[in-house]
Amino acid sequence: MSLDLVLGFTQALALTMSVAFVTYVFVIVIPYLRRKPAPVGEPASLEWHFFVPCRDEEAVIGDTIRYLRGTFPIAHVWVIDDDSDDRTAGVVRTLKRNGGVRDPQIHLVQRQRPYARTGKGNALNDAYRTLKMWMGRRADTDRAIVVVVDADGRPAPNCLEVCAAQHLFGNPRIGAVQVDVRMINAGRRQPGVSRWRRAFGAGLVRMQDLEFRTAIAAIQMSRGATGTISMGGNGQFTRLSALDSIAGPTGSPWRGSLLEDFELGVHLLTAGWHTGFSLDTHVNQEALYSLRRFLAQRTRWGQGTMQCMRYLRRIWDSDHLTTLGAAEMMYYLAQPWMQLLGTLIYPIPMAMMAYRFAVSPSEVVSWFFDGAWILFTVYGAFGLMPFVLWGPVYRARCEPVGFWKSIAYGFGYALYIYTFYITSWRALIRLVRGNNGWTKTRRNEERVTGKVALDA
Repeated sequence: MSLDLVLGFTQALALTMSVAFVTYVFVIVIPYLRRKPAPVGEPASLEWHFFVPCRDEEAVIGDTIRYLRGTFPIAHVWVIDDDSDDRTAGVVRTLKRNGGVRDPQIHLVQRQRPYARTGKGNALNDAYRTLKMWMGRRADTDRAIVVVVDADGRPAPNCLEVCAAQHLFGNPRIGAVQVDVRMINAGRRQPGVSRWRRAFGAGLVRMQDLEFRTAIAAIQMSRGATGTISMGGNGQFTRLSALDSIAGPTGSPWRGSLLEDFELGVHLLTAGWHTGFSLDTHVNQEALYSLRRFLAQRTRWGQGTMQCMRYLRRIWDSDHLTTLGAAEMMYYLAQPWMQLLGTLIYPIPMAMMAYRFAVSPSEVVSWFFDGAWILFTVYGAFGLMPFVLWGPVYRARCEPVGFWKSIAYGFGYALYIYTFYITSWRALIRLVRGNNGWTKTRRNEERVTGKVALDA
């Protein structure tokens, strides 16, 4: 193994990273930074239905219902109780008959085992079928919008007027809209734990907020050019007629993947619907303090992405997607597989150098200080910059922190991204073992009691 081979390999990677980084900045980062607010619409021109999937959510569902009814009085709230062991359903019934006065805009959809607890998609499908029966055959499904939020989700007060805008649901070709996601506990430290765990948990929460509000938001904006904006599990707005068009004979617009939100977007886009994204409004959700719970959540997402590989042919053959759009979706689906490959390929130059150093240390030292260090510096810099830059971007668009703190956030985000290499391997192991069950993530305040929450 010659040092020239190591040098050539590193040169190729450094050149590729340099070109990719410049492209990344101009295609994704600059449009995000230059974005301006868009005009809003009239919420009363549409009919709104919030779907709230729940399992053992007694602690939070009451506040969520009160928030949704108080903030969006024209909307209906459909709580889907996935056979909870606690009083989730009882809380909903109490609020529905608050003070002896029945609230006709609060609805309870109850599921029972063995048909319950089979995944978020199935819970949403039950609510969809119940809504269809409640509306009747003569309903105007083009006007009806289904909004999926978590049991502790808090859509911003302006989300209906933003989504009713002419460029979003005011356009009859738009089948679904995803809004920005923010972490409601960013900047808060977890109570009742050690000082080290508080600091680590606060950093992990901050990285989740940075990820969603900058990198994911910017990528979603760039997908506007390819026509492939994807859906998320929280803050997902979908036109009822669009759901009808993909529901099939079983009335199931949401399918069996562990990434049911992206899967929904695949079916909508390949059916000819357009999708939209807005940074002018948002939904708040709770980020995770626990690394273990975070890894479990991201393992599920990674496994869901792997499962969606079955749609590659559907995507490529679709007449409703451009070649660029199909390529973008295929690139997204390839991400966990590329991460697996990366863990095998990236260590090769280091392993080769370590071998040569063991055989002839003076040769390696001389080679390194004769100029190879420059190339490795370029390689390392361009490998880090696509992640580190999101720290200053977060400072510019989201949180007014100090400059050096934003740089620290950027380096923290670069480390945070490496967890996806771990979750990709965990996802692959689950997939190989045929373990396709819905591994749910417990909320921060929950203890190990055998109960789990139905998270996004």
